Amino acid sequence: MENQDKIDELLTRGVERVYPSKEFLKARLESGQQLTIYYGIDPTSPTLHLGHAVNLLKLRAFQDLGHQVIILYGGFTAQIGDPTDKLATRQPLSSGQIKKNVSRYKKLIGKVLNLKKANIRFLDNEQWSNKLKPRDLMDLASKFTVPQLLERDMFQERIKQGKEIRLHEFLYPLFQAYDAVTMDVDIQLGGNDQTFNMLAGRTLMRKMKNREKAVLAMKMLVDPTGKKMGKTEGNMVSLDEKPDMMFGKIMSWPDDMIVLGFELCTATPLAEVTRVKTDLAGGKNPRDSKLLLAESVVAIYHGVPKAKRARENFLKTFSEGKTPDDIREFKSTAGSLLSDCLLTAGIISSKAEWRRLVGENAVSMISPDGTTKIADFNFKVGNSAVFKIGKHRFLRIVS
Repeated sequence: MENQDKIDELLTRGVERVYPSKEFLKARLESGQQLTIYYGIDPTSPTLHLGHAVNLLKLRAFQDLGHQVIILYGGFTAQIGDPTDKLATRQPLSSGQIKKNVSRYKKLIGKVLNLKKANIRFLDNEQWSNKLKPRDLMDLASKFTVPQLLERDMFQERIKQGKEIRLHEFLYPLFQAYDAVTMDVDIQLGGNDQTFNMLAGRTLMRKMKNREKAVLAMKMLVDPTGKKMGKTEGNMVSLDEKPDMMFGKIMSWPDDMIVLGFELCTATPLAEVTRVKTDLAGGKNPRDSKLLLAESVVAIYHGVPKAKRARENFLKTFSEGKTPDDIREFKSTAGSLLSDCLLTAGIISSKAEWRRLVGENAVSMISPDGTTKIADFNFKVGNSAVFKIGKHRFLRIVS
């Protein structure tokens, strides 16, 4: 019964849809057979974030049930660039940049998955994709039709806008499908924005091996406007974020993200998640639930003691909206862009996050005369000043 409950949660928690059906995958999971599931990551950044962790937590549930887990690095596919949700062609990455990006992934993944167990492997699709010959590529391409590949939403949108679709982007799902066939997996896991690519793997598995590959399309960690919480939108929470910074960033999330955050980013029992949802609907102060959410997330990546300390620090520092006594200092020359200072100091993660914060009137300069909102993306630092970024981040810049 315990395993039955775990299987039921496996197929529902954070899951958008299962292909071909939940019933199909449930029957396989209940058969007692060890299945192989993989999750692919294109190394386009030197770190991983909570968007990745949604899938890693699901993999941990499979691992704990005794199934074989594969983390696949896209050493080859990252050089193509996944066109998902992109209205313009991605800039290609060099092999050297990809290797540099992936160098810390295993350590970060080890915060969620148990690397000491024998049922986890790390592979790189560069191992087999670079060995394909022209004849192999023709055979692979012959398994798909042009209308099939043109069904992608972003390709349809580009066509409407008169934008180009490069041939290498067109072939991206073929190479991802080939990964699944080469590894001979039973299940592929990924965000629901990867559904098209993952279903291409189902097509190829049927045509080349005459068997079914299940697809688990996960819900995405998104803000209330539907934007992904990740690198592109500038609102990501990195898995290597320091405890206080991670805690503060989660506390700055909109209240509408609390329940989704519990479901996707924690191992909090679903019964408790439902209770949080009910309490919020009944008028409970969302701040209390968000404190619990932030502590639960930080505990996964830094341990319970540091998570509790981060909560204490947050309450001590920000409960009354005061500027912290131990505010960080950063030395800069007058005339420097404030965005560059914040990036170098690690207060923000990207220029995209900077633009979003300024657009939301979430950047202020604090002086004895009061607080001034910063609306200029190219704001330059003058004399020494204190800046507030979002609700809970502060930096004193000393010229």
